[in-house]
Amino acid sequence: MLITGDSSSLINQLKTHLNHWFQMKDLGELRYFLGLEVAKSSKDIFLSQRKYALDLLQDTGILNSRPLYLPMDPNAKFTRDGTPMDHPHKYKRLIGRLICLTITRPDIYFIVHVLSQLMSSPTMEHMQAALRVLRYLKKSPGQGILLSHTSTPHLTAYCNSDWGSYVDSNKSTTGYCVLLGDSPISLKSKKQLWCHVPQLRLSIEPWQPQHVNLFGCLVC
Repeated sequence: MLITGDSSSLINQLKTHLNHWFQMKDLGELRYFLGLEVAKSSKDIFLSQRKYALDLLQDTGILNSRPLYLPMDPNAKFTRDGTPMDHPHKYKRLIGRLICLTITRPDIYFIVHVLSQLMSSPTMEHMQAALRVLRYLKKSPGQGILLSHTSTPHLTAYCNSDWGSYVDSNKSTTGYCVLLGDSPISLKSKKQLWCHVPQLRLSIEPWQPQHVNLFGCLVC
């Protein structure tokens, strides 16, 4: 159980009350919780999932691979066409573990969201894109989110879209990130719900030639 608050006396009262009804053990200040590592100082709080990322790299055999500096190919267009995987459950399990890692890694949020849309029929090309994300994580497995105590209480929001990257449906993915001072507090990436496809109507009228000349050419 994780108890947070800005009043130490109220937290102690709650722990005393819970300890009266349940057998509990106080582990002190938060350091590690469900794969989330917390480093606290007088000025900021740093959240990361370094051990989780290293375990993921170890399980997939990426620790000895060359790291990459981008999580995805900027020109990549993912479709459902390609070589089907013999064991698609490996792809689904890998994407599920990457989704858990996005808690403290906003830099891979977009590509993981895109790859998660392809779990129904993954191909070898999709798997290679997921492995590229792992090679990017190897560059800095301890990267995370810094929550500063000294940030100014000013909200800043950023929004962007990839403009129709889904070739099969021509849909876009839109993402946003909200900062409180210099600290990220909210982020999301979502696929476009619907896409308007303009229809072109043609009016075709039967055409009859007026006559045929001696050389066999049509004359209108």
